[in-house]
Amino acid sequence: MSIIIIDTGCSNLSSLSFAIHRLGYKPIITSNYKDIRIAKKIFIPGVGTAKTAMYNLNKYNIVQEIQEAKVPVLGICLGMQILGSYSMENNVKTKTLGIFDSIVVSMKKNKLSLPHIGWNYVLPVKNNVLLKNIKKKEYFYFIHQYIFPINIFTIAKSIYGESFSAIMCKKNFYGVQFHPEKSGKYGSILIKNFLEI
Repeated sequence: MSIIIIDTGCSNLSSLSFAIHRLGYKPIITSNYKDIRIAKKIFIPGVGTAKTAMYNLNKYNIVQEIQEAKVPVLGICLGMQILGSYSMENNVKTKTLGIFDSIVVSMKKNKLSLPHIGWNYVLPVKNNVLLKNIKKKEYFYFIHQYIFPINIFTIAKSIYGESFSAIMCKKNFYGVQFHPEKSGKYGSILIKNFLEI
């Protein structure tokens, strides 16, 4: 099975690659549209900014390949956020992939420090194959300041001063705001669930 980790040009790819390897799969890290076109599973990892990630995806000419993918696609953290319509990072409107009809916004300033870093629980709000064998309120590792508000695509939420989308799904496109590759046992289960779709 061809498992692709898209090199967005601004991500730490090794931890995700290792997590997939530990499950017995051999992912390929690439930004080549030919590889993406024949993939059976696609990961869009996330570290960096939406502006840089979208610049690189356009430079590599793979935006349309991602948008038209018929196989399961999993966006992680920033990789999830660029599946939306726009990102408002740094109060600048950046057009993203347009899969989820929702806009990424900054978390509200409150007594909690930003960015949101550390372990937090994830509460399912809809049934989904991605959550198979994962109990309610299991903890995952987050590091982010921008969020999708709760919307029609939300299948699990988390709370850090406010509720936000922790997992989203639209057809074959999935997104997680946390880092499953850094989330221990349940992160590994989630990755396995995705690989077995």
